[in-house]
Amino acid sequence: MARRVVIVGPAHPLRGGGMATFNERLAQAFQEAGDEVEIVTFSLQYPSFLFPGKTQFTDEPAPEGLCIRVLMNSVNPLSWLKTGNYIRKKRPDLVIFRYWLPFMGPCFGTIARVISLNRHSHILAITDNVVPHEKRVGDVPFTKYFLSACHGFVAMSGAVLQDLKQFEPRKPAIYLPHPLYDNFGAPESKAEACAAMGLDPDTRYLLFFGFIRSYKGLDLLLQAMAEEPVKQLANLKLIIAGEFYEDAAPYMQLMRQLGIEEQLVLHTEFISNAAVRHYFCAADLVVQPYKHATQSGVTQVAFHFNKPMVVTNVGGLAELVPHGEVGYVVEPQPAAIAQAIEHFYKTAQGSAFSQNMQGYKKRFSWSSFVQQVHELAIKL
Repeated sequence: MARRVVIVGPAHPLRGGGMATFNERLAQAFQEAGDEVEIVTFSLQYPSFLFPGKTQFTDEPAPEGLCIRVLMNSVNPLSWLKTGNYIRKKRPDLVIFRYWLPFMGPCFGTIARVISLNRHSHILAITDNVVPHEKRVGDVPFTKYFLSACHGFVAMSGAVLQDLKQFEPRKPAIYLPHPLYDNFGAPESKAEACAAMGLDPDTRYLLFFGFIRSYKGLDLLLQAMAEEPVKQLANLKLIIAGEFYEDAAPYMQLMRQLGIEEQLVLHTEFISNAAVRHYFCAADLVVQPYKHATQSGVTQVAFHFNKPMVVTNVGGLAELVPHGEVGYVVEPQPAAIAQAIEHFYKTAQGSAFSQNMQGYKKRFSWSSFVQQVHELAIKL
């Protein structure tokens, strides 16, 4: 039975990185299941003084075949009422909020309450985080305000599911792993990827990918590059691909102190969707050295391109990366990260890991994700 679905969260023309990409791909998956879908997104997601990047908007073309309506202003309560009334009057069967930050709690919580006045729409939250990585005043009341307006929840890691139970122990909630990011194009050869970026295809490359924030542990990876096991590996470089979402100076200073500047390829700007595949296909190994985490969309991009990973044993990262099968799960310490990198190259594990990934990633389909969301919605 076809349903009317509204997804509330970042989407084009915002360049919200994985968040916007996920919402747009989710909308496509609902359409593929026969549903009528609309995304409601922000006219202003963050006030400029709160936004750590260079710009909140993309110059890439809008995704084809999607209905995206720009309505919300995260700091304007009048827009919350306008958005809530717009969705309320449409009477969708299912409204899905993408929740990742307590700052959005007042906006989303108010919109959800207005929608509920139609006594028809089921309200579901896909929660990336419930307890945020970087704590701020108001986190708990803002989160409570939003979660209390929802009828049910999807958590994309076991850790977030446990956090949810602290706030809403009685409402339906399920864990669904982050689906595969399959919308960045087909894999290409390492030679093709390196040619596209002007890199030497004979060099070994590690990849750190995504917005650079303290909790993602780039400093741990830089220190690992200076550890003896990694220094002994010939012709190895680390590609750092992603925009700084905090002060870059401490990282640059650390690079100089460690004497590893010549081992680094710095592409510290926003990476367009069209360029993503070049970075992953140029790399031998993707490293996610997070200090704490829930889950990461980077994992699912790596799965799509069959790229082995090193992830740290924090949050839900280890749930998706079986140790010794598709990569390594290590403690968030430079020495442990360095040992995994050394083991990968000295034992030539790349082909075996990549082959194993072909089987593991079958469980991360978008059709399965949508089906289980529909099953949850029936219980709301």
